Order: sequence, then C-alpha cells, then structure tokens
Amino acid sequence: MTETDEDRADALFHALSDRTRRDIMRRVLVGEHSVSALAAKYDMSFAAVQKHVAVLEKAGLLTKRRQGREQLAAGDVAAVRSVASMLGELEQVWRGRIGRIDDLLASEQLPKD
Repeated sequence: MTETDEDRADALFHALSDRTRRDIMRRVLVGEHSVSALAAKYDMSFAAVQKHVAVLEKAGLLTKRRQGREQLAAGDVAAVRSVASMLGELEQVWRGRIGRIDDLLASEQLPKD
C-alpha cells in the first residue's frame, strides 16, 4: 500500500473506531438523514453529533448536502466497500501467516515410537 493508501486506511478505521459513529453510519447507509434528526437519536449535544458526522465526512464515509436550513447526511456505500476490501486483504495476510505457523508446527513434531 502507498503512503496515501495508509493515510486513508488510518482515517477510515479511526472514523469507525467509535460506537456512535458506527451507529450513525448504519443509519445513513439505509437512507439520508438530517444532522438534527441524527442528533435526536443520541444522548449528547447537537454539537457532539456534528463532530461525529464531521469525522465520518472527513474520512469519506458519508457526504453532506444542504436542503434549505437542513444539512442532510448520506452514507457512501463505495467507501464502506473499500473498508471491507481492506479488511479482506488483512484477513488474507493473517490466514497466510497462520498457515505457515501450522506448517512449521507440523514439521517440528517428533515421530511417535
């Protein structure tokens, strides 16, 4: 992965590391929501929810648009798929490592008499 790819992965995983942000993502992937409607779902201030939305937007996981006085947030399915792809790549790396460990352990076992 390039340095830019690594930076993007850091931003994506940081954004998804928070429970509230993951919940916001679940909501906006189903459909567009106003930020104020999202804020009403959580026991925190409107400003706190705005900050969560901003982190998700900066990571490219959601987009915002204005409609009158409202800011509407929508999930970016392609960005979520890129996260899934990154996780798939990491899984393959770890499966390869585990396979090599299994091979090493099998080759080091002593024959039983």
